[in-house]
Amino acid sequence: MQFIEAIVLGLVQGLTEFLPISSSAHLRIVGEFLPSATDPGATFTAITQIGTELAVLLYFWKKIVRIIGRWAQSLTGKVPRNDPDARLGWLIIVGTLPIGVLGFAFQSVIRDTFRNLWLVAIVLIVFGLLLGAADRWGSRRREMEQMTFPHGLGLGFAQALALVPGVSRSGATTTLGLAFGYTRPAAAEYAFLLAVPAVFGSGFYELYKSFEEPGGPYGAGETAVATVVAFVVGLGVIAFLMQYIKKRSFLPFVIYRVVLGVALLVLLSTGVLQAY
Repeated sequence: MQFIEAIVLGLVQGLTEFLPISSSAHLRIVGEFLPSATDPGATFTAITQIGTELAVLLYFWKKIVRIIGRWAQSLTGKVPRNDPDARLGWLIIVGTLPIGVLGFAFQSVIRDTFRNLWLVAIVLIVFGLLLGAADRWGSRRREMEQMTFPHGLGLGFAQALALVPGVSRSGATTTLGLAFGYTRPAAAEYAFLLAVPAVFGSGFYELYKSFEEPGGPYGAGETAVATVVAFVVGLGVIAFLMQYIKKRSFLPFVIYRVVLGVALLVLLSTGVLQAY
């Protein structure tokens, strides 16, 4: 039964990581409806995200290799510092700093307070509405090559908000990107690239800690299965989303977030679900 639950959670992680609807919130909620009726936990969530970030590496492989190569060459003067790919490398480094610092500083809060389902429900609704507003009124004229370092740092702080389940890493970064006037594909692609060092960092850190301090409802085998499933499903979702947003808005995801948040509030109010 544990392996079946792990497969289900891996599917959920893969389906929701790249859509602006919060994978951590969905894992938190779905876990309550599985036979074990428990929170999968921050460690399980972080480790399974390694699978979805491997999907990002595969999908954007050529671009990522080019960014790393040009960034490294800019350090030795072989390419100018203002080379678009070299600049993007620096932007990703700068944008990763907020979540690295805040994630380390607030570990205990992330594992406990932030996983309160009342908070998750409210955050789903509020950040859904913010996404809708940014998508509706953003100018969508800027491309990723036009990104400034203040914007890169601001998007890094937006990503850090995803430490709260319900915000959505891609959703928060994309929302601010749209508010800054970037196109939907540019905002989403930068969100995916920005997440790579942060997710791998937190995922491998939690993996290391899980060997030192085993715990949580799922063992190493179940977590590994969920991670593999998340990778396979996540790869398909990236391909779908990058095509979808070229011509369509984020409105369906906004509606979904609000409906899910309201439904969660009802379930909590009626005692069907408990906040912890």
